[in-house]
Amino acid sequence: MLDSKRMEAGDYTLPQLLRERAQLHGDQVALREKKHGIWQGTTWREYERSTRLVALGLLSLGLKAGDRIIVAAENVPEWFFSDLGAQMIGVQVVGIYPTNPWVELQYIARHCGAKVAICGDQEQTDKVIDAMSKGDGLPSLENVFCIDMKGLRRYEPGMPASFASLMEMGSAMLAQDSSAAQRLDAIIDQGKPDDTNVLIYTSGTTGAPKGAMLTHRNFIYSTRAYAETTGMIGKPFEVVCYLPLCHAAERCYAFVQHLVLGGTVAFAESIDTVALNIREIAPTFFLGVPRIWEKLQQGFNFRMKDSGLLQRQIYAWGMRRGRVLSDRRQERNGKRSFIESLEFGLLYVLLFRNMQRYMGLNRSHTRLCGGASVSPETLRFFDIIGLSAGQGYGLTESAGLAFAQKNDRPNVVGSCGPALPGTEWRMAEDGEIQLRSPGIFKGYLMDEAGSRDVLLPDGWLATGDIVERRDGDEIAVVDRKKAIIITSGGKNIAPSEIENALKDSPFVREAIVVGEGKKFLGGLIQIDFDTVGRWAGERDLPYTTYRSLTQLPDVQELMQQIVDDVNGRFARVENIRRFVILEKELDHDDGELTATQKVRRGLINKKFARELKIIYGEE
Repeated sequence: MLDSKRMEAGDYTLPQLLRERAQLHGDQVALREKKHGIWQGTTWREYERSTRLVALGLLSLGLKAGDRIIVAAENVPEWFFSDLGAQMIGVQVVGIYPTNPWVELQYIARHCGAKVAICGDQEQTDKVIDAMSKGDGLPSLENVFCIDMKGLRRYEPGMPASFASLMEMGSAMLAQDSSAAQRLDAIIDQGKPDDTNVLIYTSGTTGAPKGAMLTHRNFIYSTRAYAETTGMIGKPFEVVCYLPLCHAAERCYAFVQHLVLGGTVAFAESIDTVALNIREIAPTFFLGVPRIWEKLQQGFNFRMKDSGLLQRQIYAWGMRRGRVLSDRRQERNGKRSFIESLEFGLLYVLLFRNMQRYMGLNRSHTRLCGGASVSPETLRFFDIIGLSAGQGYGLTESAGLAFAQKNDRPNVVGSCGPALPGTEWRMAEDGEIQLRSPGIFKGYLMDEAGSRDVLLPDGWLATGDIVERRDGDEIAVVDRKKAIIITSGGKNIAPSEIENALKDSPFVREAIVVGEGKKFLGGLIQIDFDTVGRWAGERDLPYTTYRSLTQLPDVQELMQQIVDDVNGRFARVENIRRFVILEKELDHDDGELTATQKVRRGLINKKFARELKIIYGEE
């Protein structure tokens, strides 16, 4: 049995946890992957064995503690094998987003000095080869391995080698050296909880990405503290792994939490099949970024529009009554009267149960919405139907969550809950929240100045986020410190609340509020192509492309109605006086979005110079 006191203290490394899980639950299924339409399982024993072969393979290549590898792949079991295999021998792991172009991959791989690249498929391999052959190249990179070798037969032999061949190197070492297994165990035993095991590069919304150095203790603390806060310890843990594993959220609450709690991780086939895979697996824990929750809501609303009249009427009635019950529960600190409980039970039987099953969340006991700010209306929708999603607050530099809403308290929309056990916090004079906990990172790789800016004396982390205190021990995030807009009149305005209000509309995909140093606020709006296209089709409005759709006078009027409605919810100084509909969708490849789909605010003035001139009458 895992040592609970040792776990509470964070005195494990992740490879040590894997080894103990394999010893305790060797025949239980740890990982699931769909192959040829059938979900197939990998046991904890098989998981550890594959991971050890990767570790030995890397050892045979000469890698040692302190070296680094990059992993550029979609979510597959081989990512887990590579990640923990490297960590077994003290090698640090750097994840690359599958959407990163080769230029960004080159920057990260060159900056961290990676010696080995593990790629998912031909697309990711091509990026690595481009990064090696263009510009300054990748002088430290010595070996490239690919998991799926489809389409690579005509490539130069050994470039890339197959991932299977890396594992074969490990098998060969075991066959040739009878002490190899014991030596690997000794290396695992020598691992320390405070060793750096992972580098996570920040999204770079305001500058070049920085490599945050995180430790085993950081990850184990934040995931276990979250599980304790939400009452997950002792409950079944089954999760669908679909968000990028190079992001702190998925790494913490799928990859690491799996080691901390046990259970099963199921890998989504692709980002396009996530909704189907969730229905098939029916996870007990679900993590979604705001866009995922929004898509689940919109998908069901679209389904209802295509339903019969009676079904639509029942749905409209049920959601109206459900909202009343949700409002009352919020007012009564999460409690319902006997009559209200009976009414909710009736709504559940008639409507909400089928909605939960359709979304695949009917078995879920814990749900988390994280990664970015979210529209309150989106969260209210799920609260109404009995799928309340807890919010939290954290960042890469805190190895995940530092605050989280508790299951035994009402999930107040907009709040992030109280601090996790073991996390201290304070507010600076300007409202910036500062944290201290076992989850705080060691600093940025080869960036002493950047590290000094955020790592304050006595172990405090300056987060760069402005918050406000709520209900005594809870907080709500106002905005990023650097995102606060100061108008020419000296008014400080947090744009995210206005942007989220605009994005409450299913017709708005992205919204950017501007106005730094200006007399009034303006807006850059990206329409949701699918939703607005459907709306235009219902009205027989002709269009061919995204750009032609944005130029329809009716679409302009639709956006004006949405802006007017949002303006009515805010003070006049926070109103958007003029806006422009963007003629193209924001894109990561064009540098407008980060790999996590956040707007690069530092490039707004450059990227949208023409639109800003239109808004502020300079054209």
